Amino acid sequence: MVNSGKYWIAPSILNADQDNLEAEIDKVSQVADLLHLDIMDNRFVPNITLGIDRARELIKSSNIKFDTHLMVERPEEIAPLYAAAGSYSTTFHLEATEFPNETIKKISDYGSKVGIAIKPKTPIEELFPYLDKIDMALIMTVEPGFGGQSYISKMEEKIKILRKYLDEAELAKVKIEVDGGITESTIKRAADAGAEVFVAGSAVYRGSNPAEAVERLRHILL
Repeated sequence: MVNSGKYWIAPSILNADQDNLEAEIDKVSQVADLLHLDIMDNRFVPNITLGIDRARELIKSSNIKFDTHLMVERPEEIAPLYAAAGSYSTTFHLEATEFPNETIKKISDYGSKVGIAIKPKTPIEELFPYLDKIDMALIMTVEPGFGGQSYISKMEEKIKILRKYLDEAELAKVKIEVDGGITESTIKRAADAGAEVFVAGSAVYRGSNPAEAVERLRHILL
């Protein structure tokens, strides 16, 4: 794990070979800052991915910190499981719970950093009451649920508004993360708007050398 500069690259294994995830993670573990783990329940989003038992195995066996993104209903019940499993950061969707403050506390009680994500149609202002309690604000730049979607450029306005709010509130500890359609042609635009953590799935794993793909994305941000 690199995790030393202003910008962090977090490859998502949603587009990786699901039958060989340990090997797929190993391909990027020396060059990426975090490993983005998408957890879906086929209820909050129309897709399903691995569960807590498999996540524990991957976290335990991998030499990289996990950025776990929960696209699930009732995160107040589920998020603590992933925090306790050793996730470096555990992110839940604001739209998925009526108990955001309770969910924040449960995650942080296990020593995990806390993130809150919002869908493209959710106003950015809905995040503001929680920003002083969290470590990561994830702005979805596609609709959650599937990899390989096109970047929604109008989300850059949300990023700018959030960046301005965080700067004025002196909340430098809160990182702005973006997820969806992050490629060599979009990553700089998101960074210029104020994003700092970039989830990239197909841009990393669609080719034969995921590590080189991560390094190309990083080079664009220099």
